[in-house]
Amino acid sequence: MDASLRSRIQTLVDNNPVVLFMKGTRTAPQCGFSATVVQILDSVLDEYETVNVLADPEIRQGIKDFSDWPTIPQLYVKGEFVGGCDIIKDLVASGQLEETLGVASPEVAPPVIHVSDSAAAALKEAVQDGNEFVRLEISQGFEHGLSIGPRSDTDVVVAAGNISLVLDRGSARRAAGVTIDFVDTPNGKAFKINNPNEPPRVQQISAADLRERMNKGPLELFDVRTPKEREIARIEGARLLDRPAQDHIMALPKSTPLYFHCHSGMRSQQAAQFFLGQGFKQVYNLEGGIDAWSRDVDSDVPRY
Repeated sequence: MDASLRSRIQTLVDNNPVVLFMKGTRTAPQCGFSATVVQILDSVLDEYETVNVLADPEIRQGIKDFSDWPTIPQLYVKGEFVGGCDIIKDLVASGQLEETLGVASPEVAPPVIHVSDSAAAALKEAVQDGNEFVRLEISQGFEHGLSIGPRSDTDVVVAAGNISLVLDRGSARRAAGVTIDFVDTPNGKAFKINNPNEPPRVQQISAADLRERMNKGPLELFDVRTPKEREIARIEGARLLDRPAQDHIMALPKSTPLYFHCHSGMRSQQAAQFFLGQGFKQVYNLEGGIDAWSRDVDSDVPRY
């Protein structure tokens, strides 16, 4: 790494108490790992700096060399390298994130969790050792998991009916009002977890279902591809997601259903996630993109 690039990075690290080198920006992350770390930091910090490595190829490679760390995102706090996404998640789970960031760690009261009798019986049967506990994990993205294992000193213990659960501090903050049941499914009995705190998610919609909705009347469908791609193939009624289209969306009521598509569904997923973060509640991504539309709905639309 040349001296000028090292100096640029060192200045960013030294001049910002908390700086995250990431793909995308704080309001529009461009990869899942960057989005995860932004969600975590947003939950405890009002202000921090982000550096979009996608906008600067020199920084994108340079920060890896500077930190001797092969992946992005990378977090620095008070001039010290903390780590990437997995390390940040571990800090959350252990309750050490606030200490690392230099902010006060709020008390975490045991949340109220409801466990059905059938779920409690199944969980009790799974605990084979007196030193084992039922662990409920709720990630920043509200993915839920149940496991059996030891308890750590930082865990929050919750009495739910006639069974005890342990949660890491981050999970406990997201668990108020959770219900756990044990229900019949086509594949047999399974645990079902409902969480009233879970935010709206981007919903996947098939090409056939999108066609059916379009047949019922106009809807807000946006194409996140490039103009050149639209010259090759387009869905009639879809609007290019350019700046005027973005301004149009932001002027809509937040209850308006929004639909996004790209070539295969990846870019439109990111766009849909962004507008979900702007407060829209019904946001849909065309699963498989325009390629699925060509294959399953309208063969006259060219595939490329």
